Amino acid sequence: MSRQIKKITILGSGLMGNGLALVFAQDPDAEVIVRSRKLKDNPDAGLRDNLDILVSKEAMTSNEASGILSRVSFTDDLESSVKDADLIVECVVENMEIKQNLFADVEKLCRKDAILATNTSVMSITEIASKVELKERVVGTHFWNPPYLIPLVEVVKGLETSEEVMDDTYDYLKKIGKKPVKCLKDVPGFIANRLQHAIWREALSIVERGIADPATVDEALRYGPGLRYPILGILEQADMIGLDLSLSIQEYILPYLEDSHEASSLLREHVDAGNLGFKTGSGYQNWTQEEQVASKRRLSEYLIDSMKNN
Repeated sequence: MSRQIKKITILGSGLMGNGLALVFAQDPDAEVIVRSRKLKDNPDAGLRDNLDILVSKEAMTSNEASGILSRVSFTDDLESSVKDADLIVECVVENMEIKQNLFADVEKLCRKDAILATNTSVMSITEIASKVELKERVVGTHFWNPPYLIPLVEVVKGLETSEEVMDDTYDYLKKIGKKPVKCLKDVPGFIANRLQHAIWREALSIVERGIADPATVDEALRYGPGLRYPILGILEQADMIGLDLSLSIQEYILPYLEDSHEASSLLREHVDAGNLGFKTGSGYQNWTQEEQVASKRRLSEYLIDSMKNN
């Protein structure tokens, strides 16, 4: 890593902002500033809640949590928050114009060698950088929610992002314990979201065609290929079974798979009817409040256990 990254500024104090503060402040050498446009009376409440859960599940000690809190500060002043930063990460609302204008404002206030990173999950890094003078220092860093529990970070190269910025960002994220991957082209959805939506498209097609109901589709993925994914990637699996066999399977099955370029009609029907999932208690399946709580708890406990084991 050719540059030292110690001072990190996070622009935005919502769910992702607090999560990223926890991520970066685990680095004992870090100084983390969270900038919020409207500072709350207890700005670190979200951070403390996340830490309390980790301590209660024995994924972190009380001393480690106290150390993290000591390395994070909050402010509503943009200039003071970015002027000495080595790395500036925006996690504001997914609105192109807001992101563009924010980086244009930040560039006037920060050091010329500061990395400007955007946590967008789908938007073009190149387009976000369009109002910045030094476009080579703008990079995508797509963290997955909750970022302190999910290791993956997609480091995305915009059209003018420099190799140095890509490498330094990747190396720093690896240093602090994340699992960064490089997305070498600025394409919609980057890597993991493209994979996720390809699975979603086929899952919905299976339901629409009456092959299986939504609960069955989830069970098939959860207790079948999903069990392998943390250990065995799909391309590694293809090598394992043999590419000749993989070719034979693809030649047979691909003509039968969903290849629509439109959003699922089933999804559109649910949204039009006001069936929005957990928000309304019904979506592809019906959900009581107790079932929603249990689902979220299972996910959190699974991710925390995975964090402890790694």
